[in-house]
Amino acid sequence: MKKLYNFRKSMVAGVLLAAMLTSALTANAQKKEKVILDTDMVEVFDDGIAMMMLATAPNIDLIGVTTVIGNTWVPEGIAYGIRQLEAINRTDIPVVPGIRQPMYPNRFETIKNERILFGIGDAYVGAAGYPEPKSWESVYLQHYGKEPTVKPLDVKAVNFIIDQVKAHPGEITIIAIGTCVNIATAVRIAPEIVPLVKRIVYMGGSFFQPGNTTPTAEFNWWLDPDAAKMAVRSPFKEQIIVGLDVCETMPFRKDRYDHIKSVTKNPIIQNMLQRNFLNQLFIDDANYTHYIWDVIAACIVIDPTLIKDEVTRYVDVNSQFGFSYGQAVAFDKNQPVGSQQARILLKVDGERLWSMVEDYLKRF
Repeated sequence: MKKLYNFRKSMVAGVLLAAMLTSALTANAQKKEKVILDTDMVEVFDDGIAMMMLATAPNIDLIGVTTVIGNTWVPEGIAYGIRQLEAINRTDIPVVPGIRQPMYPNRFETIKNERILFGIGDAYVGAAGYPEPKSWESVYLQHYGKEPTVKPLDVKAVNFIIDQVKAHPGEITIIAIGTCVNIATAVRIAPEIVPLVKRIVYMGGSFFQPGNTTPTAEFNWWLDPDAAKMAVRSPFKEQIIVGLDVCETMPFRKDRYDHIKSVTKNPIIQNMLQRNFLNQLFIDDANYTHYIWDVIAACIVIDPTLIKDEVTRYVDVNSQFGFSYGQAVAFDKNQPVGSQQARILLKVDGERLWSMVEDYLKRF
């Protein structure tokens, strides 16, 4: 009788242990990665698609979208972000207003001097090339002809980043796909958050090939080199850089754009794709080759196995005004004091990444 009792007791213990293990594994499998997307938001390609993919990815908890100066002004970024989240029924994700100018005072004035002194020509300059809109509401009304269903969060992006990182230590991935002024300012105000960030993924820089705005610099880091330098020099646990080195291995041509327009059935997204600047570029020149940038950063966070080649180097950004202003630099050794190591991506699985983008577009 005692043996039977012990047998039953061990069986019950085994069942309980198995149940506990199953529960733990299930909870772990269901745990989503917390992400803050820091972005100079545009409609659809590139930032918009990146945001909507993160917002609908089953393994990602997009806890906020912070806007920043860059390709667009902050009021535009707010309007575009809200409208695209409305389109996919994710208005529960807050859009947060960020810093509306680069870190260096009068940065936009220095662009004029760069053209005179260093001959960079009429390169693309993003928001620096046109006036700032009056408000995000005016942008929304002008573009969409209606009132928004939600408003941006009534808090500054820098404070949002600091508060969320402190509330979730070691859990948050920051994806910085615009200028780095929100990140740099958060680090200046609250340096204690640096070791609490799980990792930071940048879209910026060009290490092993020419820039796309000046002969040496990529746009995001060129527009605010001081902020980029401060960000990459912060000792985050992990830094991953999606620069032109990998982006320009991902050509984006008319046939793929036409296919993408036919994939999504969401009327709002369809309309944005139809009037996107890319659509007109491809109409004007059927042989035009574009690239994707921010979408790659989002995709490799959703599925890190997309990464096929990378190098780890000490990295820095040239913030000295001159011909190489804003240039990203990498060091295998003899690195500058204070520089940090980062993973520089060189290649991703292109076909699988494009398939992922199309799969998400079908869901929108």
